[in-house]
Amino acid sequence: MSRLDIKADARRTFEICKSGGIAIFPVDVGYTMISGSREGLKKIFNAKQRGGHKRNALICDMETQRELQVLDKRGQEMIEVITQDYNLPLGPIATYRTDHPLMKKIDPNALAASTAGGTLAMLVNAGPFHAEITKLSREEVHPLFGSSANLTGTGTKFRVEDIQDELTSIADVIIDYGLRKYHMYRRSATLINFETMQVVRMGVCYEQISDILRRHYKIELPPDQSVDLNPSGHTNEFGLPIVNN
Repeated sequence: MSRLDIKADARRTFEICKSGGIAIFPVDVGYTMISGSREGLKKIFNAKQRGGHKRNALICDMETQRELQVLDKRGQEMIEVITQDYNLPLGPIATYRTDHPLMKKIDPNALAASTAGGTLAMLVNAGPFHAEITKLSREEVHPLFGSSANLTGTGTKFRVEDIQDELTSIADVIIDYGLRKYHMYRRSATLINFETMQVVRMGVCYEQISDILRRHYKIELPPDQSVDLNPSGHTNEFGLPIVNN
């Protein structure tokens, strides 16, 4: 087998998504299913059998995250420490700039399916393919939204062969890079609202992220109940109102 051509694969995938198609491709936290159009996102939503409260996430690089999410200095610094100093993947949630060029490119229906309460979830720092395709998204000002490549409630898929036929059959391109880096977690990315410090999902590297926030910022996140007791890791769904216990 020859070496991976990440640049070429990312370019091919991006062009398909940009033209309204659907892609399945590898990130460090599993395989993801993405589109760059309202029609593509709706098709993914229906195929995954998602509930109406479910929201898409924007895949983007840190440059876009810094421009798009509205956070105070401390909140932004926490994201930087986790993703840049410790090089961990993360799903930050925060208020976003509605006037950002990427947001202006989004169809209103697609935007409604991808935001909740004025906040936007992202996936950042999720590996080489993610870095390349999000760079293209930023440079060409075309947003890419999606979610894990799995039927709702069946868990993150870390190999292409584990993705259900209902999803692979609607994909216009599938990039198979084999078993993903963080497969041992059996969950997708950790999701945290960095305005409220509400944990939405305990996912990949959650213990490390908790330790970082404890040591650097004296923030105590709730303990993980374990993947056996809480397979998805969700404590609150992104699209649902946050409940303070």
